[in-house]
Amino acid sequence: MGTPSTTTPVKGLAALPCARRGKWAVLVLWLVLLALAGPLAGKLMGAEDNQASSWLPGSAESTKVLNDQRAFQPVDLAQAVVVYQRDTGITTLDRAKATADAAAFANAPHVLGRVTGPQESADGKALQTVVPVDIGTGGWNDLKPAVDSLRATAADHSLGMATHVTGPAGIGADQAEAFSGIDGTLLYATVSVVIVLLLLTYRSPVLWLLPLLCAGTALTVAEAVIYLLAKHAGLTVNAQSAGILIVLVLGAGTDYALLLTARYREELRRHQDRHEAMAFALHRAGPAIGASSATVVASMLCLLIAEMNSTRGLGPVCAIGVLVALAAMVTLLPALLVIFGRWVFWPVRPAFGTPEPTATGRWAHIGGWIGRRPRKVWVGTALALAACCLGLLSLNANGLSTAGTFTGTPDSVTGQQVLQQHFPGGTGAPLTIISTATSADAVRTAAGQTPGIAGTTVPLVAKGSAWTQATLADPPDSAAAKATVDRVRTAVHAVPDAQAKVGGSTAVVLDAGRAAAADNRAIIPLVLAVVLLILAGLLRAVVAPLVLIATVVLSYAAALGVSSLFFAHVFQFEGEDNAFPLFVFVFLVALGIDYNIFLTTRVREEAGRLGTRAGAVAGLAATGGVITSAGLILASTFAVLGTLPVVGFAEIGFAVAFGVLLDTLVVRSVLVTALAMDLDRHLWWPSALSRKSTPTRPAPLPASRP
Repeated sequence: MGTPSTTTPVKGLAALPCARRGKWAVLVLWLVLLALAGPLAGKLMGAEDNQASSWLPGSAESTKVLNDQRAFQPVDLAQAVVVYQRDTGITTLDRAKATADAAAFANAPHVLGRVTGPQESADGKALQTVVPVDIGTGGWNDLKPAVDSLRATAADHSLGMATHVTGPAGIGADQAEAFSGIDGTLLYATVSVVIVLLLLTYRSPVLWLLPLLCAGTALTVAEAVIYLLAKHAGLTVNAQSAGILIVLVLGAGTDYALLLTARYREELRRHQDRHEAMAFALHRAGPAIGASSATVVASMLCLLIAEMNSTRGLGPVCAIGVLVALAAMVTLLPALLVIFGRWVFWPVRPAFGTPEPTATGRWAHIGGWIGRRPRKVWVGTALALAACCLGLLSLNANGLSTAGTFTGTPDSVTGQQVLQQHFPGGTGAPLTIISTATSADAVRTAAGQTPGIAGTTVPLVAKGSAWTQATLADPPDSAAAKATVDRVRTAVHAVPDAQAKVGGSTAVVLDAGRAAAADNRAIIPLVLAVVLLILAGLLRAVVAPLVLIATVVLSYAAALGVSSLFFAHVFQFEGEDNAFPLFVFVFLVALGIDYNIFLTTRVREEAGRLGTRAGAVAGLAATGGVITSAGLILASTFAVLGTLPVVGFAEIGFAVAFGVLLDTLVVRSVLVTALAMDLDRHLWWPSALSRKSTPTRPAPLPASRP
């Protein structure tokens, strides 16, 4: 095995975790950080901004209407529509009940303004009452107490009538219910999955605790940092970004831990001193782990150019989480591993001088099989992935209706369906038109004459502006209603000097969909360019980065295609959210390229000694097991998103989980390995390695190298 080196290859601060005294300093530092961060992390949920403006594009017309309408209603109001239905016809007692309820609604929590109704439907089978609810500063969380009170009042002594609460307030309250406890649900489910997979991976009753403790510490510190930025620096955090943060930090952090621990275990077989073994492990695995996290961070920061506020806020939240996870896994984890010593690997302790089992393991045999016919293997694999891409024909990422956003059928969805049966489709979710006061009548006339509008209200005038509402003839989440928004905008924009703007819930959905499409076109190419530059710098080549990018894009398209088929034909989802392709792309490219980085950096290291073809086999043998375990853990953590009753989360979770598995088991292990063997030394062009001939006899393995 050679004589152990006495020179530590890690300098400066990086040497602290593997130094005899430094490891204790690192542990104390993280304990102090954890003590300071714990109370702050618990406040993150209270700092979430789930108001509409935190999700919408800031430049959108509907967002401007939300701001301008404060001249008429100084607080943000959402309409709750209480619906009463009796299939045999509304009775006199029913009308009296609804009238009494309307008076009681005024005293419900957060209800502000005039309660309108009850209004009877033309067919005499339904009643509706419109109740304005103050959204307040808590977003949809403030809607829930009001809507719960309205539902209880309406259902009390209903005498057989069906009662529902729908409208923007009812839907928002049900969304709040769907997201309630999301952080706790995701945390406990993700931790449970990670524990099981770490136990299966390490087969040790002790070792699994260290990566999990480090990941949990990283999550706590990351949440504290994000809370401080949200509180004092204007960082936007909402339920979506907070939920994804948990999954990303635990998943990516555990991945980094697996890779470093695997390399440390190799070095323990080559070095008698565990401090020295950790120094070499950090020296060899550190650059790949650093480059991996850099791709994720850079990809997430690309989201800062997004038009959608929710997308733009997600970028820095995830980037901070990954950076803290990286810091924990290259400082705290090495310190803990060195402190605990070799026994932490019990019952399979890596004793000094014992052979490395991966050299002759399953992945070495797979590499040998690929090496016999690499071109046939990569061509066949690429064709199979291309066939999976055909599922993209069923992709319908044009947004989800209200009913389509939930995996179940909450009361607000049922109420909306009842409302549409008996009243004009847009009742309870009218368009809001803001114009100059002098043009109010002309704007109202133009809107009222637009096809798809069932009626308009008398304009309210204040401070030189006018506020008019227009009721849609079609359901507010339908394609027909969105088309009506465009027609109304065209009509009112044509009124001279009106400065008219059209908003409302339907306009919000329309503007959000268009902003998401624009984000897709701008961010996806930017992420590819950034990742390509990082790969080129890491591998010091041009061909290899282009090959890796091409394989990841192919993997993304295949994952998206298969996921679309499952959504349409297995889960029976009506479609995908507008931002679905972008989120899946960013996560799959950023995380999927990780495994290619871990493999190709090892192949490049081995290629200098063995040549590229033999180096590819050696690299796959050394990294195959740990990368597969890392992929299984990351895929499982994202799959936890599917436990939430929200279609958008379930779709992202399924697609990313499937894509990570595809990338881990097929793209990285088969496609990339076969391409590396087929291209041979040309893979590293134009670096010096591309001009180096394959050695006829491999050099012996030195003690300081894997």
